[in-house]
Amino acid sequence: MQIFDSHTHLNDDAFRDNVQAYIDHAAKLGVTKMAIVGSNRAMNEEAIQLAHQYDNLYAIVGFHPEEALNYNDEEEAILRQQLADEKVVGLGEIGLDYYQDQTPKVAQFNVFKRQIKIAQEMNLPISVHNRDAFEDTYAILKECGVNNGIIHSFNGDDEWLNKFIDLGMYVSYSGVASFKKTKEIHDSVAKTPSDKMLVETDAPYLAPEPLRGHQNEPGFTLYTVEAVARFRDTTPDKIADMTYQNALRIFGLED
Repeated sequence: MQIFDSHTHLNDDAFRDNVQAYIDHAAKLGVTKMAIVGSNRAMNEEAIQLAHQYDNLYAIVGFHPEEALNYNDEEEAILRQQLADEKVVGLGEIGLDYYQDQTPKVAQFNVFKRQIKIAQEMNLPISVHNRDAFEDTYAILKECGVNNGIIHSFNGDDEWLNKFIDLGMYVSYSGVASFKKTKEIHDSVAKTPSDKMLVETDAPYLAPEPLRGHQNEPGFTLYTVEAVARFRDTTPDKIADMTYQNALRIFGLED
């Protein structure tokens, strides 16, 4: 079994002093490739450094919506340089976050659209953060003509699933999909087209069952794979292979 964790944060403080141990543990659980995701200049740089340090790691770099007020022309110029790195496979995570409601929406909209434009210019997929912002996220993606990207940690019903799939987006399922009470997400998992599904941890957040409440780590993608397999009435091996191949395709990688 080979699993691709399509969205994780080994560049987070939770892992910084023991990255090798987490990579080794992930390998024991079948997680052989990972996309390390940034959120600002420093986190982006750490993602790139890790990707160069380990052959099986790749970087996704961008400005998270909570960092929108720190985004400016200078930061954009540096981001463009980071995106040109050979180990960078996408732009993210970008999008909208209304949960905390600390960053003005107009700022989030502006930074989201600016980064979408860069991704389109550079022919890179985007990794989209959407928290309590389905309608506006969808509207911006549609307005900008986005057809190359991932809705990370998708937690919507099948109506939203179909809307994003119709745009050409992939959807990635995190540990939230394994939670016992997230019935709408279970239904979406079952209905997701086989060629549009990914799996992820979003570690150190969103640990899946049976480890919910613990610090998440990339190796725990295995438990999301097992949950997805149950909801699709198939085997973990088949889900692992399917999502692994999908990740290679969206990120433009060869095995």
